[in-house]
Amino acid sequence: MKRQDFRFSHRLRVRWVEVDMQQIVFNGHYLMYFDTAVTDYWRALAMPYAETMHALGGDLYVKKASVEYHASAEMDDFLDVCMRCDRIGNSSMTFVGAIFRGDELLITSELVYVYADPVAKKSQPIAPALRDLLEAYERGDTMVELHVGSWHDLQTLASPLRQQVFVQEQKVPADMEWDEADATAIHAVAVNRMGKALATGRLLQHAPGVGRIGRMAVQKQMRGTRLGRQVLDALMEAARERGDREVILHAQCSAEGFYRRAGYNVQGSVYEEAGIAHITMARSL
Repeated sequence: MKRQDFRFSHRLRVRWVEVDMQQIVFNGHYLMYFDTAVTDYWRALAMPYAETMHALGGDLYVKKASVEYHASAEMDDFLDVCMRCDRIGNSSMTFVGAIFRGDELLITSELVYVYADPVAKKSQPIAPALRDLLEAYERGDTMVELHVGSWHDLQTLASPLRQQVFVQEQKVPADMEWDEADATAIHAVAVNRMGKALATGRLLQHAPGVGRIGRMAVQKQMRGTRLGRQVLDALMEAARERGDREVILHAQCSAEGFYRRAGYNVQGSVYEEAGIAHITMARSL
């Protein structure tokens, strides 16, 4: 089994609490590593797990979990936990996993899940939409489609996500979240294969030749998956296409690192908007 046999990989670092008296990872923790990787596997499918399963009317239950030990990991090792959906049956699916330290194979695993009614706890045929998601990912398909357009075209997708992130999660007053600028802005929305909006943002005309990006929102479960960067890149490209030379934005201070990695620089000092600390950032196009 080799790393190139897997499309998906989750990296982790061995913690002190996971090492036993022999100074190696305690055997039971490897199963936790695989289970943690499966959670990230769903993110790679652009699939918020609980919400998607609720919409499909089912859930997954572990029927079998086997682990085979080839070599041991030690504290501070960086491990790549690779997972692959290897088989999809009528009501069950099998995942194959492998843990690598560099190119060295340490551990292999097989996890069998049964798709069942979460109330009756009885198996049922795997939902076609879930089957399609798994098959599409494993054959290398893109799991997210990016839409760029007007508020008229994208409001239905973007509005519920902004309501969830800004109004409900961050407690921004609703009358501050919704404004007339939406009608004239260019919007970008990342949508998964089930039609669910996972990330969004908008581009305004701040001044001649200067664009202003804002209302950047990513669904909580999907943060850290580069969806926000895809939306940001799409908005910057839209700014270039209309002739802007620069883009600015009011970044929440907690997201400063995200924008720095995208080439933005801080301008001025920290201030407050909607009760949240912000900093102005800009970059040339």
